[in-house]
Amino acid sequence: MHEWESLSHVRWDCKYHVIIVPKYRKRRLYGQLKRQVGQIIRDLCKQRGVELLEGHLMPDHVHMCLRVPPKFSIAFVIGFLKGKSAVRIHRNILEKTRVTGLHFWARGYCVSTVGLDEATIRTYIREQEEVEKQQLELKLEE
Repeated sequence: MHEWESLSHVRWDCKYHVIIVPKYRKRRLYGQLKRQVGQIIRDLCKQRGVELLEGHLMPDHVHMCLRVPPKFSIAFVIGFLKGKSAVRIHRNILEKTRVTGLHFWARGYCVSTVGLDEATIRTYIREQEEVEKQQLELKLEE
C-alpha cells in the first residue's frame, strides 16, 4: 500500500530522482572520498527533514531518490545539499588541497518526479554501476 506523510494541513508523498555531478565531471568520487561524501549527504538530508530513500555514488555522478516535504522546493533542497556539502567536503576532506573558492559540484542538476513507480527508480539507482560497466565493455569490444 502507498504510504503518505502528513503535515498540519496536507497529506503528501513527494519523491524525486536527482542526479548531481562534480565540477567538470571529474571522476573524483571513489574510495574514502566516496564514503565520506555519502555520509555528508545523508547528514544534510536528515538536517532538513529530507528522506534519502536510495542513493549511489558513481565516480563522476551521484544518483539519489529523495522524499522532500512540500514545504521545500526541490530547487531549495538541491541548492542546500550541493552548497553545504561542498563546504563540508573542502573543510573535512580536501583541507590539504589548496583550492580557490569552495566549488565541488557543477552548476546544474537533473531531477525527475518519481510518482508511483518508485520501485523501478530505486532498482535503476542500485544497478546503475553494473549497467555502466556493461556499456563500457561493449564499447571496448567494438
